Amino acid sequence: MQLAFDELGTPLRDVTFVIVDLETTGGAPDGGDITEIGAVKVRGGEVLGEFATLVDPGQPIPPQIVALTGITTAMVRSAPRIEHVLPAFLAFAEGAVLVAHNAGFDTSFLKAACRAHGYAWPTPVVLCTLKLARRVLRGEVRSHRLSTLAALFGASTTPTHRALDDARATVDVLHGLLERVGPLGVQSLEELLDYLPDVTPAQRRKRDLAKDLPERPGVYLFRGPSDEVLYVGTAGNLRRRVRQYFTSSESRGRIKEMVALAERVDTVECAHTLEAAVRELRLLAAHRPAYNRRSRNPGKVWWVVLTDEPFPRLSVVRRPRDGALGPFGSRARAKTAADTLAGIARLRTCTDRIPASGASGSACVLAELGSCGAPCTGAQTIEQYRPSVRLVSDLVQGTDATLLHRGSDELDELASAHRFERAARRRDELAALLRAVDKRHRLTALAAVAELVAAAPDGSGGWEFAVVRHGRLASAGVARRGVPPMPVVDALVASAETVLPEPGPLRGANPEETALLWRWLTRPGVRLVRTSTPWAEPLHGAGRWRTWLDTVDTATALETAGDAVS
Repeated sequence: MQLAFDELGTPLRDVTFVIVDLETTGGAPDGGDITEIGAVKVRGGEVLGEFATLVDPGQPIPPQIVALTGITTAMVRSAPRIEHVLPAFLAFAEGAVLVAHNAGFDTSFLKAACRAHGYAWPTPVVLCTLKLARRVLRGEVRSHRLSTLAALFGASTTPTHRALDDARATVDVLHGLLERVGPLGVQSLEELLDYLPDVTPAQRRKRDLAKDLPERPGVYLFRGPSDEVLYVGTAGNLRRRVRQYFTSSESRGRIKEMVALAERVDTVECAHTLEAAVRELRLLAAHRPAYNRRSRNPGKVWWVVLTDEPFPRLSVVRRPRDGALGPFGSRARAKTAADTLAGIARLRTCTDRIPASGASGSACVLAELGSCGAPCTGAQTIEQYRPSVRLVSDLVQGTDATLLHRGSDELDELASAHRFERAARRRDELAALLRAVDKRHRLTALAAVAELVAAAPDGSGGWEFAVVRHGRLASAGVARRGVPPMPVVDALVASAETVLPEPGPLRGANPEETALLWRWLTRPGVRLVRTSTPWAEPLHGAGRWRTWLDTVDTATALETAGDAVS
């Protein structure tokens, strides 16, 4: 039976490939960092562009890596950090098939960097030239190393263990391999991915599930035999993304099991990828699908609050109220932040309820160490205790950073006394507290705005719009190139979801959704169209300490590298 053009898939001559190579300080993301990225964008055999940059890994480059690549610590000292490089690389590779020689290595580092710095991994189609070479060149070469294959196919660039050179060599290897599989009937991207091994018959049979899906951004839901939601995901192109589940580019065992169970795929079309990401969060919370790891504890966060009693203390709770510090992803992190903050502020940590008239108990160890004023013994009155409580409240609200300065001074004293191990622990505790306060200020500032309209360039001369109300996405839309944008904005605002603020620091918004919106709003190129009130973080908030946090990150990375070498 002759296949329709729609079933043939994407002709290889029309596929945009981004061939990437990384240089790193180690063999795995948990012990190494990226030092160089090189990439080449090609389509139909023509080079469309190149991307190359050194990256400061924040740690010394091991001697054996220097000997292999020639990249020294001095060379990367003035290079940008990976969090500044990632947005540019992700934009360069957007919508393309990602190609690498031993792709699992390169993608593992890129995924880890995205995860560490709050960028969403775009889940591109990934093609590994090493796997393809092993399939195509069985018995023809002794080794499938890049240098061997480059020589076999007469690559114009010799691999040198430098990222751009190796990426250029991989381009020629890719083209050589594609010439080999063409006579075998591999003419489309889908046929190429199917040609690779490790595609189960169950995956192949389910390909029809993607046949009628739209080629638009949105959310997809795999449903099982009883119509239950098995898995939820997002895509910039729904049809292309769902098709990947039925090719060798999908190697996760759990997901293959899910595909075997799936009976159909439902989709929710969205205006753009931001709307898709928000709807994914909401659907995960609603359905808690068994095959999504993120759905195990949706919305489960913790907060730190001051108790309502004459001598307040800090308590970890699930339900926030005004003045709460958070959100925290785990109770342990919330407890650590509470203990650090109580120590700096000299708040009590005991759980005894102390009457307003005072008490006459015995002092605990913290009181003897000077970390608590011992109100439990009657040594402090309510009036004497109240300034410490006010300092905590003011720090959380962003009106007074006295406690941060006090914590920094204590850290300097420990270092001056050569108590370096204790100073390092205190530094890490203070940094964790700072990040929590900074996150609180960022999210609450956005949640406080009743309505905010923002626009991001869509890359084709048009605009993507988001209407945000109290930290929630209320409406989303686009104005394509040539379409007047303001009438679109007016229509989106008029049809936007009504959001009634609730009590609490985030006005009832899901912390994950608000954080997602904050990251989108602060991307380069995003513009504010209008706001009901100014969107601003507190003047005396943790934002001023972000440079200090960068310094701490660098010091921690250096210590980790030193431990690894020793």
